This record gives sequence, structure tokens and C-alpha cells, in this order.
Amino acid sequence: MHKVTLGRGAPVVMVHCMLARHESLLPLAGAIGGQARLFDLPGHGRSPDWDGAQDYQAQAVAWAAACCDGPAHLIGHSFGATVALRLALDRPDLVTRLTLIEPVYFAAARGTPAHADHAAGFRPFLDAMAADDHSRAAATFNALWGALPWDRLPPRTQSYLMDRIHLVRASASAIEDDRGGITTAACLAQVTVPVTLIRGADSPPVIAAIHAALADRLPDAVDHVVAGAGHMLPLTHIAEVAALIRAADQGTG
Repeated sequence: MHKVTLGRGAPVVMVHCMLARHESLLPLAGAIGGQARLFDLPGHGRSPDWDGAQDYQAQAVAWAAACCDGPAHLIGHSFGATVALRLALDRPDLVTRLTLIEPVYFAAARGTPAHADHAAGFRPFLDAMAADDHSRAAATFNALWGALPWDRLPPRTQSYLMDRIHLVRASASAIEDDRGGITTAACLAQVTVPVTLIRGADSPPVIAAIHAALADRLPDAVDHVVAGAGHMLPLTHIAEVAALIRAADQGTG
């Protein structure tokens, strides 16, 4: 696992989104302050590949736990937020509070119209993967969840996404199927630390449905919406996201 530590103060462990690197959260880490520990997810950045011997999310959770010397504030974005939430359940001794920025635990929204729309919209991605067309799959995924259009991404970035697009499907058993039952009311009731949920007002509707479900099932959760922001808000709206995190840390938000 490739990891970095920067800053001084209260410990924070940050987990980036699928198909990114730890560097994507460095500006946010600097805006928040404290001692931040960041790592590259399995198969991302300078970390080794996913070993394939265990659930992809489980390996990511184990790596996040390894970044904790003791209790810490966990901050995750997208898939990284699902890792943070699962770690809070698996190792509550390591977590003092959670900040979940658009956790893509789609299973939490199952049964809602927004989830049905998400499933329909995701079908072209699954079709491209079934056809082993990683270029089309990466472009389709980026259109749904990326910050920039595919044709505006540098060729090196496009290649990076294509080379790792299979990891999106590897995460499905955890976030789409929720085989561990993480998003059930009974399981989430065990998360006793404060949880700050942050989402963009312009994000796909399924995100609002996920947040509503989590806010309803978590004992101590507050949902925040950032105006004008989409799914990549920790990269595009750093000041607003950092302000919400700092306010929650200080007990004022």
C-alpha cells in the first residue's frame, strides 16, 4: 500500500474515490488541517493491485485500518466513503467520527425510484464491460460520475481510467448487492459516532436517496447539501466541503 502523512494535529484518515489517487484529496486535506493520512486504494496510484483473493472493499477497509495508529476521524468520498463506513462497523475502536461525501452504497436506496433510474442508467456500462470494451465502459462511467467530459480528459487520464475500470465491477458485491448487510437498519444502528453526510445539489438523484436512507438509519447523522456542486465536490468545491467538516469537528454544524 502506498500512503502519505502530512500536517500536524488531530488525526484524519482520508479515502479517495474509485479510479482516482490519494492526491485527489490533498487540497481538501490542506484546507481541513490536522494530521492527514491518505493512501492509494488497491490497484490505484502507486499501490499494488487488488489481490482478487478477497472482496475488493474488504481489502480497501484493511488498508484504511492500517493507516490508523489509533482512533481517527475518517473522511471518505464516493467508494472511499463506503470504505470508511464499513471500517466504522468492523473496527469501531479506530473511528472517532465519520465524514461521508456521497457514499455510493446504492443498496441503501434499493426500492426507490431513484435507485431504479440509477440501475437503468448504469446498464450501458455493464453492457460495455460484458463486451470487454473498456474504452466505452470508462467513457460511460465518466459521463455518469466524472467532473469533466471524456473528450476533455488528457489521454494519460483516459488510459488510467480504462486500465482500472474493472475495479468498478469488482466493488459491486459490496455497494450494489451489500452482501455484508452493512446498510441495513440493524447494522447502521451500531454506528454510534457522529456522521457528517455531504452531497452536491446537482449530483445524480440516487445520491439523495442514499443519503436519506443513511440519515434515517444512523443514530447521529446530519445531511448537508452544497449548492452548485456535483459528485466530485471534494475536488470542485473544496472551501465549502472543508467548512462543513471543520464546523462538524467544532460541534457547530
